[in-house]
Amino acid sequence: MDLHRFLAFDLGAESGRAVVGTLQDGRLSLEEISRFPNEPVQIHDTLYWDVLALHNNILKGLREYAGRYGDSVEGVGVDTWAVDFGLLSKGGELLQNPVHYRDRRTEGMLEEASSRITPEELFKRTGMTLLPINTSLQLLSLRVRQNPVLDYASTLLMMPDLLAYFLTGRKCCERTDAITTQLYDPWERSWNEGVIRKLDLPLSLFPELVDPGTVLGELLDSVRAKVRLKRGVAIAPCTHDTASAVAAVPAQGGDWAFLSCGSWSVVGALTPEVVISPQAFTAGMFNELTLQSYFLCRNIMGLWLLQQARARWKREGELYSYEELVKLAGQAPEGGPVINPDAPRFLPPQDMPQSIREYCAQTKQRIPQGPGETTRCILESLAFAYRQRLEQLGAMLDRTFQVLHLVGGGSKNSLLCQLTANATGLPVLAGPSEATVAGNVMVQALAKGYVTTAAEIREVVRRSTELVEYEPRDTRGYQELYGEYLRLLEKAPQ
Repeated sequence: MDLHRFLAFDLGAESGRAVVGTLQDGRLSLEEISRFPNEPVQIHDTLYWDVLALHNNILKGLREYAGRYGDSVEGVGVDTWAVDFGLLSKGGELLQNPVHYRDRRTEGMLEEASSRITPEELFKRTGMTLLPINTSLQLLSLRVRQNPVLDYASTLLMMPDLLAYFLTGRKCCERTDAITTQLYDPWERSWNEGVIRKLDLPLSLFPELVDPGTVLGELLDSVRAKVRLKRGVAIAPCTHDTASAVAAVPAQGGDWAFLSCGSWSVVGALTPEVVISPQAFTAGMFNELTLQSYFLCRNIMGLWLLQQARARWKREGELYSYEELVKLAGQAPEGGPVINPDAPRFLPPQDMPQSIREYCAQTKQRIPQGPGETTRCILESLAFAYRQRLEQLGAMLDRTFQVLHLVGGGSKNSLLCQLTANATGLPVLAGPSEATVAGNVMVQALAKGYVTTAAEIREVVRRSTELVEYEPRDTRGYQELYGEYLRLLEKAPQ
């Protein structure tokens, strides 16, 4: 009986966790052994990630693993959100805490970047749409504001690569995260020297590139001694959490699209090549990488809206679980006010319920009252946004999707799943909720030779997951509501 055990660290915008993945008899089981907060820290005018606390919690997860399963682990993999990075000195020291992508340092950088290279040309060279959160603009802000950290920096490491460097000492960048920088050439599979030079960034900053499934090396002696492990290697999974989730979508055939639903929502479909058509540019699409494939996708603000609303209610003394909020939203009337989830006003941390009320007032809609109606507003708006992006995606790929696979934490939100089925008119297959971790573990298993293809990984995940199907309801009514949503977008303020 073959049994293989791996440890996956999955870090999101709200929290991180250590999950043990066990592959046995062609099935995957997952066990969360630790969870920890991922709280940004505001110092003066800058919002930072507390990367040392994250590293310390990774060490605690390794120690917890050793206490439960012994002194050997077949692989350790780290995935995180994209675009953020740390800078190392020539001696390998971290020069400052990584800055949060929601920090305001990129204000004005869209215009600055566009004066150096047009957004259209940037899209054609990288397959990526220009956004304020992009790594390219974060680095450009350092150059424009003459921040000395860029002059002292020798190596840039994306967040998952930085955390893996703390464990192994190896400096490299895994490609599924590299492509999110908007500084990667997906055709040459290398750093995009032309774009980097146009933005006046040092080419020497960018490290070796590796594929998902690369064995990075043994855990450092100091790490193993601290966590009481004798044997263990770090393996690069698809280090961008979305890419990891896409690798674990339990789909069959080719007529499916996916929705990875967490703090951000990502609607997409696999593609055999990079798509840089004018339609893709106009729609704000991204070409990204997962295991053995590209995928074309569109980011949507996602459950960040609900996370921030819940945090605000908590500060006001109203404590609600997500389950309670979904129940209250289910009792609220359908067809209520809606918002554009991607309006820039909703990006920074803020009083989200107040921002939603202001948006509804400015668009002459009924003001949502209380947590139930506000939650309903968020979820219905997301469902309509998903439909809009799916329709754009299908048109530019000339595909008719027959099913939508909804993976990630949002798959446990039954109301969101049903609203998405209603709005899109597609059956929604929900699960696994732990798609990112499943993808992390299975790519580690691929590195060890226990599976060999992306299709085989999907089959293992499908065999190991109880999927929940949501059939569309009241499609005619939701067609009318969707029309109202589109009319709102045409005239809505940002």
